[in-house]
Amino acid sequence: MLRTALRNVLAHKARLLMTVLAVMLGVAFVSGTLVFTNTISDAYQKSSAKGFDHVDVAVEPEFPADGRDELGKDPELTQAMLDKAAKAPGAESAIGVVTGFTAIAGKDGKLIGGGFQSQGGNYWGDKDPRYPLKSGKAPAGKNEVAIDAETARRAGYKVGDTVRLSVDGPVLTPTVTAIFTTDDGNVAAGGSLALFDTATAQRLFHKTGAYGEIDVKAAPGTSQTALRASLEKVLPQDLTSTTTGQQLADSQAEMIEAEMSGLKTGLLVFAGIALFVGTFIIANTFTMLVAQRTKELALLRAVGASRKQVTRSVLLEAFLVGTVAAVTGLLAGIGIGAGLRGLMGLLDATVPAGPLVITPGTVGTSFAVGILITMLAAWLPGRRAAKIAPVAAMSSVHATATTKSLVLRNTLGALVAAAGVTVVLYATTMDGTDGQAPMGFGAALLIIGVFILTPLLSRPLIAGAAPVLRIFGVSGKLARQNSVRNPRRTAATASALMIGLTLITGMTVMAGSLQKGIDKMATSALKADYVVSMANFNNLSPDVEKTLAKTDGVTTISALREAPARIDGDTEYVTGVKGSAIGELTDLAVDNGSFKVSGTQAVVDEDTADRLGWKAGSTFSISYEDGKKRQMTVAGVYEGNEMIRGIMVDLATLAPNQANPGDSQVMLKTSGGTSDATKDKLEKALGNNPAVKVQDKQDVSNEIAQMFTLMLNMLYGLLAMAVLVAVLGVINTLAMSVFERSQEIGMLRAIGLDRKGIKRMVRLESLVISLFGGVLGVGLGVFFGWAAGELAGAKMPTYELVLPWDRMAVFLLLAAAVGVLAALWPARRAARLNMLSAIKSE
Repeated sequence: MLRTALRNVLAHKARLLMTVLAVMLGVAFVSGTLVFTNTISDAYQKSSAKGFDHVDVAVEPEFPADGRDELGKDPELTQAMLDKAAKAPGAESAIGVVTGFTAIAGKDGKLIGGGFQSQGGNYWGDKDPRYPLKSGKAPAGKNEVAIDAETARRAGYKVGDTVRLSVDGPVLTPTVTAIFTTDDGNVAAGGSLALFDTATAQRLFHKTGAYGEIDVKAAPGTSQTALRASLEKVLPQDLTSTTTGQQLADSQAEMIEAEMSGLKTGLLVFAGIALFVGTFIIANTFTMLVAQRTKELALLRAVGASRKQVTRSVLLEAFLVGTVAAVTGLLAGIGIGAGLRGLMGLLDATVPAGPLVITPGTVGTSFAVGILITMLAAWLPGRRAAKIAPVAAMSSVHATATTKSLVLRNTLGALVAAAGVTVVLYATTMDGTDGQAPMGFGAALLIIGVFILTPLLSRPLIAGAAPVLRIFGVSGKLARQNSVRNPRRTAATASALMIGLTLITGMTVMAGSLQKGIDKMATSALKADYVVSMANFNNLSPDVEKTLAKTDGVTTISALREAPARIDGDTEYVTGVKGSAIGELTDLAVDNGSFKVSGTQAVVDEDTADRLGWKAGSTFSISYEDGKKRQMTVAGVYEGNEMIRGIMVDLATLAPNQANPGDSQVMLKTSGGTSDATKDKLEKALGNNPAVKVQDKQDVSNEIAQMFTLMLNMLYGLLAMAVLVAVLGVINTLAMSVFERSQEIGMLRAIGLDRKGIKRMVRLESLVISLFGGVLGVGLGVFFGWAAGELAGAKMPTYELVLPWDRMAVFLLLAAAVGVLAALWPARRAARLNMLSAIKSE
């Protein structure tokens, strides 16, 4: 049986090539994902570990359980704590650390690095051991700054240049006094790092006289553990926490691993989809191969082979195919991992240097996936072949599926599909988070149910194409008959394409519907001409509003400032607005009372009002950051949304109680409305700051659309793998179908059908099967897109279902193109068959 299996693999190597390719693509995706993420993770871990070389113990503020103090402020480390840490037994030195967002503009005026990777900090004294100077001297005073060497190289800055940067809004123009080297992970990832002297950094990052962290270096002979114990004795344990440098490095490594696991999981999901699609192809291929060798297997049974031996011979073939696919897939995956690493460099997404990481786990996973998937897919056809009696197999009595088996299959498919629809519909009535798991389960059930039902569905749907196929005469009629001759094979072939198009269509419908809802929200909620905010969503300096208010043409303006407060004993966040202007800048429907914000009067969104049991006329006690209390009255309850919600109070009431105020955004109206000239004037007033965004309603909508478009394009690219595997499946099925029908094709040639007619017949058959899968995929995708949109839009009153007819038409054209391309080789092969040889074939 071993020799038989080996002979069969070699005898059908051309037919099994497509199966090997299908498995190989899935394995390559899996192994490439593992190689890429392991390589990036390893590089970041090694890079971050270097950053702790100068830290033996880090002292941080002790955060309460909710992460902030009772008024929501971050705890801080004082100068007195730094002095005690520096004098602790076993301590050689101590450095106070201050950090915050700092955007550096290049010479072209654009932001260097990504928003969240643009950081700033303090340079300690004249020689900071954390940041070795490459050139220049330490910064001193508000007009001096040091920048990292990589940023200097990319932007072309050198010592003595004036650089434009921003911390929270206004543009600063300090002189570059030093360029330093660093192992900072953000810089390694393409970000930037600007350093000021400690006093300037404390002022810019609103840490006056305080630090976010204290890094302590141990004296020679003192271990990290001993130094930590010493520090815990001299520092107040209720206000500080200590961590050794080794613990920090380990924690950072775990955090990097966790961050990379999200990317790894996402990529592996798409690899799984490709493998799932490939499973149909493998099962289909082995079903056809076994069917073609039925008489051969029957002869083996007749001469003494047992059922188990027949099944094992098929599984052995699958094992050999899977092994070849796993080896080639692993090699291709290593290439993919290296290519993705290189692509990040081309896209200017800098990654720390490091070797390509190929772990034993990656190798083992690749072999396990390739071999197991192939053997599992081949097991059912092998088992089915072994159960056929030798006499029945030799006379082909088994060829037609029994009525009982078809009824059983259709009944099972209908029950599973109905269960899937029921669960999905039930999930749409649930809360957004709670409904995700049931909806995923229901979607899986529905896809499985439709797959079981596809043989039944194929006949009426393909019959619908009959009027069009009649145009092509005999070739069209034969193509339709061939498409429904073996419904199970047609179903398995079409299902591979169906799954890919289901996912693509579903995500397109959902993304378009959410985008429409957000557009309506922005249009209906805002009357402001422009919204000004930071590029990294940090707070703006209050000076931004003051600067814009003085700008010619600005008629109405208000900042939106979030601040923590204690309300009736609990911490809540309130939003400070200019009470006299907010009504002209927003258009929020009021359900109860009036939209009046002034003095002791506040307004609240309906969700918060329900949670707190408020209504118009309700009173509450508020305690601000400085501890001052005030009695407030709810003037009205408005309909909030994702853009504007919460408790609104007058800025004139809030501002006097804040030590370090910051605005989340500034809204304004101008006398001339929105125009390019007005926008340029506002940007110029802010110093053409690359860290600050000036957006009208269309810009806000376009930015959100950009996010959806980027996400969809990434998903389209990843799902292209599944579509590619589906194409291989169509080619495989047609090629083997042509081989099966060699005698029939020879007879058609003998009675007058020319080569063009044969080619047209195979191409139309492929086109019909592909469009069948496309119609099912688009239909299921629309249903899933609607259901997922209902779930996601449960908390978005402006959500509206949008059917992207143009894109759905493109998807169907894509399915048709798949059919046409997949048929090129099989059609050519069929047309070139020698009619006499074909007629004599078995």
